[in-house]
Amino acid sequence: MEYIQADEAASRWGVSKRLVQRYCRQGRIAGAEKVGGSWRIPEGAVKPADPRRSRDQQPAGARPPLGTRRLSHLMPLMSTAYAPGTMAAFVSSLAKGTRASIAQAELAYFSGDAERARDVAAPHLKSDDAEARLSACLICAFSNLSLGRINDARFALDGALGSLNSEMGGGTPPEVTAMATFIGNAASALLHLPAPKSVQAAPDLLPLLPPGLRLFACYVKAHRFYLESAYEQSYGIVLGAFAMADALYPIPAIYLHLAAVMSLMALRRTDEARQHVLAAWDIARPDGLIQPFGEHHGLLGGMLEAAIKPAWPDDFKRMIDITYRFSAGWRRVHNPSTADDVADNLTTTEFAVCMLASRDWSNAEIAEHMGFSVNRVKECLSNAFRKLGVSSRKDLAQFMLA
Repeated sequence: MEYIQADEAASRWGVSKRLVQRYCRQGRIAGAEKVGGSWRIPEGAVKPADPRRSRDQQPAGARPPLGTRRLSHLMPLMSTAYAPGTMAAFVSSLAKGTRASIAQAELAYFSGDAERARDVAAPHLKSDDAEARLSACLICAFSNLSLGRINDARFALDGALGSLNSEMGGGTPPEVTAMATFIGNAASALLHLPAPKSVQAAPDLLPLLPPGLRLFACYVKAHRFYLESAYEQSYGIVLGAFAMADALYPIPAIYLHLAAVMSLMALRRTDEARQHVLAAWDIARPDGLIQPFGEHHGLLGGMLEAAIKPAWPDDFKRMIDITYRFSAGWRRVHNPSTADDVADNLTTTEFAVCMLASRDWSNAEIAEHMGFSVNRVKECLSNAFRKLGVSSRKDLAQFMLA
């Protein structure tokens, strides 16, 4: 891990070195360590919020002037730069209030604890704070998919997808439109649903989002291009997002790396795809951010089996457990909404083999990539053909994710 000194942090944050040292003593900078008479601070650490100016301390109904709001309650953990391994400490350092509550729900969700994520986020579903409400909609929608609570997932999803209409009106601040567009796009793209027309018609307000959310919005755009089979464009967006990042925002970075894997596997650039999945895991593993890998398993073309399973078998098993739970709920929303028939009766290994076979990989290529025998590939395909009621590889594509 890279560190900076207190004076360098002070210069970056526009405060005095003495104040930075006070933040360190108070435990408000995640990962800060005292060495001798000075402090060293993780390279990606962010300036702690001033509790005297916290929005949670403002009188009811008070709002910052237009153009000065930082959307600090909109997916705050996703929008924060921090050093891997310090996420829990960062969340614990937040002053009690809405921002801390949403961050706790994010921490639970991305760590694979869907039940806690739902329980923490659900009270905000009817919040007067639009940022907190929209964050809760996104977290609850996807948490409830994993919990098999499909009606609850649909209720939260309707809140996320309908956000732009509900937040629009005369004199609506542009950052409100930006955050509603962000949530609506994220919810629909992750479920492979068309973006709501109101979202499609919304102006491009990406610059109004905080940097971390800007990066996640790039992931959403890359995911859209992948679904349109525009794999080169999708990968180009990922590379552009990393080039514009001014710090490491771990959650968006994980999702961007996984989007790169998706497109690179479609392009049969397996060595590069392996580099990206390992880069995502390097960022995720210190904090246990395992959920994104379970969400994306079916899109990664067997790369978890090839790159993660051999060295981290226990973590791989958790990813697969998440995949089964999440995918079952995902299909119960996606399939009826789109009239698609994404397979719901294949094992994760069978699905990965079929994904590659539908892209004209030979049995030998699949076996080499996934690390097992050609006979096992044949067995997976035979089982899949029987379950899906098809007789040839060309019929598989209609049951795959893309």
